[in-house]
Amino acid sequence: MSTIGIIAIVVVVVLLLIALTSVKVVQQSTARVVERLGKFNRIINSGVHFIIPIFERTREVISLKEKVADFDPQSVITKDNVTMQIDTVVYYQVTDPKLYAYGVERPINAIENLTATTLRNIVGELELDETLTSRDTVNAKMRTILDEATDPWGIKINRVELKNILPPKDIRDAMEKQMRAERERREAILIAEGEKQSRILVAEGEKQSKILKAEADKAAQILEAEANKASLEKEAEGMAAAIKLVNEARPSAGYLTIKGYEALEALADGNSTKIIVPSNIQDVTGIIASLAETIKNEPAKKDNTKSSKSKSLTAKIEDVKAKVKK
Repeated sequence: MSTIGIIAIVVVVVLLLIALTSVKVVQQSTARVVERLGKFNRIINSGVHFIIPIFERTREVISLKEKVADFDPQSVITKDNVTMQIDTVVYYQVTDPKLYAYGVERPINAIENLTATTLRNIVGELELDETLTSRDTVNAKMRTILDEATDPWGIKINRVELKNILPPKDIRDAMEKQMRAERERREAILIAEGEKQSRILVAEGEKQSKILKAEADKAAQILEAEANKASLEKEAEGMAAAIKLVNEARPSAGYLTIKGYEALEALADGNSTKIIVPSNIQDVTGIIASLAETIKNEPAKKDNTKSSKSKSLTAKIEDVKAKVKK
């Protein structure tokens, strides 16, 4: 092969190498800074780009994704002089590749130091209890301060979280005892409330039971009274009907006299220890005698049946007379 051929091959290879180095492929969610003769020229984003060989070069790839920086625990002192360890987590994102490339040396180290100093300033204004219960407040203040400080670096602070807060061991022991006492107090309160509710429910049940029993007794008495009323009304109606029939039959004086002495006979045969005797009891014998005479003077034209009835009446009168004399 001649010298000219070799030179041509070398030239072609060099041109190919130059062409390959002039082509830059940028991945998605990344960016690169292009410098021309050592000076910033432009930012190239995702895609295929061409640069001028020898005169232009690109810096390191800058990721535009959101990143997470987990920093080591930092020693901080609260307002009431309690030393504790707090570690933080920072979520950040590069928004301006130019400022990120030329703004600060080692940006992540700068964010870590800025986070530590900001955390000490904020926690130094709070007491221990406030620090433990005000995480959201501390997170919001730190995010605002860090975002303002990193804005000239082309970095956006999206979120700051306190990962762990570790007080000294004696403080943790005291907090555990306090928590245990608080739980025991709550347990005692819950037990007392349960007993109170139980007693209230039992009392309410007894009250309702007594009310229902009283209402049942009342209803039973009302029904019994209505039944007695209906019975008396029926009895009165029967007596009224009987009296009406007797009045319509127009009974003789002898019949009424016999009925009266039948009642007297029933009174004499009773088991009562006390008997109320009419004031005109001395006239009983005369009345009985007149009644006997009345029966004897009955017309003879009546049949044998009526005669037997008269005899039976006469016998009853004699019995009544004997009992009355006793």
